[in-house]
Amino acid sequence: MGSELLVKKLPNDIGGESAGKIERVEHELLPWEKRCHALADVLDFHKIINTEEKRRGVEALGSEMVGKLTYYERWIAAFANILFQKGILTPGELAVKMEEVERRWLASQQSAS
Repeated sequence: MGSELLVKKLPNDIGGESAGKIERVEHELLPWEKRCHALADVLDFHKIINTEEKRRGVEALGSEMVGKLTYYERWIAAFANILFQKGILTPGELAVKMEEVERRWLASQQSAS
């Protein structure tokens, strides 16, 4: 068995692969992206999820998910999975909170019309 088979290639390990030119586009972060970044800072400050755990959490999503999700969507999915693993949050609790947020957003859209 060759040594290359002993090491699992991680989803973000694209070194040496053919790829097109990287287009760097600066853009203003959307409000939810800013909140996601702030959440990462809060989780790290309170020693709940550190940067290394976040990186491993994103890698654990697998190459298919990493390819489909945006940068901050990967963070959110990784945070959720890590919080589930640590027993800090359950999928049911997250679903309830997401429904609450969606109801508030829909109500705000209706009142803005």
